[in-house]
Amino acid sequence: MPGKIHCYLAGDHDRLDALLERAMSDPANIDAAAYAQFRAGLLKHIAMEEKVLLPAAQKARGGDALPIAARLRLDHGALTALLVPSPTASIVAAIRAILKAHNPLEEDPGGMYDQCEALAGAEADEIFHRLQNYPEVKVLPHVDTAFVMEATRRALARAGYDLDV
Repeated sequence: MPGKIHCYLAGDHDRLDALLERAMSDPANIDAAAYAQFRAGLLKHIAMEEKVLLPAAQKARGGDALPIAARLRLDHGALTALLVPSPTASIVAAIRAILKAHNPLEEDPGGMYDQCEALAGAEADEIFHRLQNYPEVKVLPHVDTAFVMEATRRALARAGYDLDV
């Protein structure tokens, strides 16, 4: 049975999925308010994993990162890059494709959340508290330049994705 860290973060995945669905309910007219909530929420979710969960697991492993950490960090970089430009149908399609591959790595039985929960042991309550109280992240305005789009394509390629944006 999944623990509270797993349930909390998987529940956040569900919340983010619902926001993205709402933002894209009419793909010809992206709901800017719902997308802004999705964007801020995904950036916070990634920060919680990168700043709290993965470091706690690495500490519990005596300084060795989880074997899956490098893969997850590449995905996080690609997702973050996709959140810089204004949303378009192709950008949202790329986000969805990455999340479809990424979320099971975290949520499936034996995935990152289960591994982190098992490693946390007596520290699980403290880690859960830190996740629940993680501050909102600063979200900057979208940037729609050729440089940003090229950097986004490079982040996708580094993560192993061949997606049209």
